Amino acid sequence: MRDAERGRSLLALDNQLCFALYAASRAVTARYRPLLDKLGLTYPQYLVMLVLWEEGSATVSRLGRRLRLDSGTLSPLIRRLETAGLVVRRRGRQDERVVEVRLTPAGRGLRRRAQRVPERLRAELDLDHPTAARLLTELHELTDTLTDADELCTIESGTFD
Repeated sequence: MRDAERGRSLLALDNQLCFALYAASRAVTARYRPLLDKLGLTYPQYLVMLVLWEEGSATVSRLGRRLRLDSGTLSPLIRRLETAGLVVRRRGRQDERVVEVRLTPAGRGLRRRAQRVPERLRAELDLDHPTAARLLTELHELTDTLTDADELCTIESGTFD
């Protein structure tokens, strides 16, 4: 194969891992939409609620780490969840810069209805349990590898967050 042909095939859209992940993510998120509409949640709000259902409460910085989102993205999500009566925000007594997010009774109650979402999504995607588990493991490994590499680059470049 000539260099020009190899370059074109390397740059073909269908050969890009990043595009395959992006397209799959958008397609899966679109499948969530009708299920989450019934709960009155957007997909990003659902992710915040998943962390809170798991942990009970969390600081905004903890939510950001878990969801890999910055506070500028999280704050409007949390504000809308608070307006909907699903969460409350409280400033820390020791440090007012720390904001803790807690579920309200309505937020805790929504969990029961949300429990059907993962099962319905897996059925819609026609994924059996072993396939879904394998895919989840592979995606976590990829994310961990990229995160570890990103942290190593930050350390080597001399910048620290």
